[in-house]
Amino acid sequence: METRKNPILTRMLLIASGVLIFVSLLYPMWQIQLEAPQYPEGLVLKLHAHKIGGDWEIINGLNHYIGMKTLHTENFVEFSFLPYVIAGFGLLALILAIFPNRKRVVTLFTLFLIFAVLAAVDFYRWNYEYGHDLDPNAAIQVPGMAYQPPLLGYKQLLNFAAYSIPDTGGWMLITAGVLLFIAVLIETKFLNRFKKKSVAVAPLLLLFMMSCAPEGPKPIKLNTDNCESCKMTISNGKFAAQVLTKKGRHYKFDDVACMIRFMNENHQHEYAGCYVGDYLQDNTQIPAETAFYLQGGKINSPMRGNVAAFSNKEQADQY
Repeated sequence: METRKNPILTRMLLIASGVLIFVSLLYPMWQIQLEAPQYPEGLVLKLHAHKIGGDWEIINGLNHYIGMKTLHTENFVEFSFLPYVIAGFGLLALILAIFPNRKRVVTLFTLFLIFAVLAAVDFYRWNYEYGHDLDPNAAIQVPGMAYQPPLLGYKQLLNFAAYSIPDTGGWMLITAGVLLFIAVLIETKFLNRFKKKSVAVAPLLLLFMMSCAPEGPKPIKLNTDNCESCKMTISNGKFAAQVLTKKGRHYKFDDVACMIRFMNENHQHEYAGCYVGDYLQDNTQIPAETAFYLQGGKINSPMRGNVAAFSNKEQADQY
């Protein structure tokens, strides 16, 4: 049997992966959150490895009006074997921790990756069928409208904002997969190949870090986008503003005052960033926390907030 002389780190990674995989079975794997004005606290569908949880009964009642099928655990054959598949990966990781072997560690990670891809494909198929196979006699019918939730991220479905994100168990499986990947890099000595090529690798690492950076503001389409607070069309980019939630949704405003009012009235959101229009630019958004502000005088904003933002203190003082 091929083993490494110093497999301690590999053993630790495999043990940690196995434990995370087993513990993930105790928590929901995925969640679909629904937000709408009539449900200020939101609704959430929890997908465990063996059942559907969360507010599924309320969601079934809403889905009935638009012709979607109701959701029940017994309708999904995946719930009958998925816990055993996940537990199998955890058991294999712990067994390999006793006898680390390069080829078997690579095989385990490959199988785990294939499982993740197949699970994503099956989840997309499930979402597609439930979102498109509608009852033609439903009480509410919107021609050409489908109600497929997003595979990952945000999507607007009528007046509902739908967020599809991993839950606690899902994040544990993702972490386990990352640890397995690190074990593969160690066992294959992959990183050693780049020790003499650090200069060439540095730009690639920088590019990767940039691709993983948090999302910034979206361009505001003047005379097209509407203010989320007052519902007026945004026509002046010098006063426009927007907020980005941690779930990836953008809310745009025609005035800083509208943005502040919205944030004060919607405490359920967790915000990842706030942006305001640069008063000296035509339609450029800058981070709100680094901007310098002036209020009053000859500054007249659309909703009488009368606040102008500047990129730096010198520009504000000069104005």
